[in-house]
Amino acid sequence: MAVKKRKIAITCQGGGSQTAFTAGALKALYDNGFSDHYELVSITGTSGGALCATLIWYAMLKKDAYIPQRMLDLWADNTAQSDAELRFNDYLIDSMRKVNSGKMPQFNISPYSPLMQMMSTMTNKQFRPNFTDFRGLLEAHIDFAELKAMGANTELPALILGAAEVLTGQLAKFNSRTEAIRVEHILSSCAVPNIFEAVEFDGKAYWDGLFSDNPPVDEVIMPMYVGENNLPDEIWVIKINPNGCKEVPRSPEAISDRRNEMIGNMSLFQQLNNIRTLNELLLNNAFTPEFLEKNGVKAAINMPRGLSNEVEERAYHIPFIEMSEALQSKLDCESKLDRSPKNIQPLMNDGEVQATAFIKARIAALKA
Repeated sequence: MAVKKRKIAITCQGGGSQTAFTAGALKALYDNGFSDHYELVSITGTSGGALCATLIWYAMLKKDAYIPQRMLDLWADNTAQSDAELRFNDYLIDSMRKVNSGKMPQFNISPYSPLMQMMSTMTNKQFRPNFTDFRGLLEAHIDFAELKAMGANTELPALILGAAEVLTGQLAKFNSRTEAIRVEHILSSCAVPNIFEAVEFDGKAYWDGLFSDNPPVDEVIMPMYVGENNLPDEIWVIKINPNGCKEVPRSPEAISDRRNEMIGNMSLFQQLNNIRTLNELLLNNAFTPEFLEKNGVKAAINMPRGLSNEVEERAYHIPFIEMSEALQSKLDCESKLDRSPKNIQPLMNDGEVQATAFIKARIAALKA
């Protein structure tokens, strides 16, 4: 008799170019037996995590023989390739580092300014279209017309992308179960305010997922978002930002780096604390059976002790797949915008190493 696969929700934190780590991690999961032992019931993400999550979901829709390939192809296309692209990328990253370290004055320029519009037009003529045109990059790898014709999809795992609505200040969640996934949804989740214009459609305007749930986690345990049959046995978080740091930041660039890390983690920690509170209420019989049945709550939920990989022996498991300390110590805030191979490839390699160790340990635990 076939062994029932454990249901898994994967949530992908945002972090720009650093989410090449996420791409490597997802590749490693599928390369090391994920589909043989687990069933993906939902996948969520913000910013670069939304990009990776969408490509995995879309590959499942297309019934690809090798699920990670579309995601890997997009990352290759997104990475600086020609000498001109590499020089342009290195110039931008070097300039940002000098500004953040106080070695160059800072000039705040709006993405709506004539200067930015002119620079965008000039770069579009010098480089590959998909290097400077993010919408074009997405449309080259995903058939959004096909998704629009298909409409909402309740057969596949739920795909949930996080963004923030600018005019109201409310969180936004784009859910494949309730609407067709659009290119605007991914653009919204990736729209860093001082780099990209707000993404406007259907009378609203959106900024990136850093202001939203980073990544969406609460939703994966709620039937109203993922469906009654997609409630996970475990939630796996592919995490970009480190929890702590070894010393108080003092230099301008160190302060900028740590501020970026903390902002990127706050919404995740808040959601995990919400799950912890719900867990305690469930364990202490705070709800009537009728209420639980009405709201589709099946079992007690477990929260990692101390927001780490150490997990108490309860019904739910929320481990993190995180970068190695060695790699994390080399990264700075500017590397989240660095699209050079020398930045992207080590991130992807580390994602493969960390996720390979993770999935092997999880499968071994299943067999024990």
